Amino acid sequence: MKVHDLQPAPGSKKRAKRVGRGIGGKGGKTAGRGSKGQRARNTVRVGFEGGQMPLHQRIPKLKGFKNPFRVEYQAVNLDTIQECGLDEVSPEALHAQGLVGKKSLIKVLGRGELSRAVTVKAHAFSASAEGAITAAGGTIEKLPLPFAVRPAASGNALMNR
Repeated sequence: MKVHDLQPAPGSKKRAKRVGRGIGGKGGKTAGRGSKGQRARNTVRVGFEGGQMPLHQRIPKLKGFKNPFRVEYQAVNLDTIQECGLDEVSPEALHAQGLVGKKSLIKVLGRGELSRAVTVKAHAFSASAEGAITAAGGTIEKLPLPFAVRPAASGNALMNR
């Protein structure tokens, strides 16, 4: 088969109806547009509602502000660290236990008690969590964030129009 042999399947292409060619054929005189008026003269723009306030102006618009530089942390509390029974708590260890996502930024919060010395590696700590860990004889290690400048947050597609 060659390119010049290609043609559509029989019956799939239908000839367009020729209108406005006189009274001899079907679509003569008004050419299927009814009689007179704005629509017969082909001057109605898309979205025009006859002078009524159009739908795209009637509906409320998006309001508010979404910070494009927000950093989302996954919270881990002291009681969770106490229960998991690890001596060294890191994002990898917490992920292995199924407590956090693989690429999550971790913030340790101060809910609960810590009764043993633990080394905690995380991206952020609340003041109360930091105090409780050091009071129990543990150490904290702040991990660097994986970006130099905070990236734009996802979900801003609608705001950047």
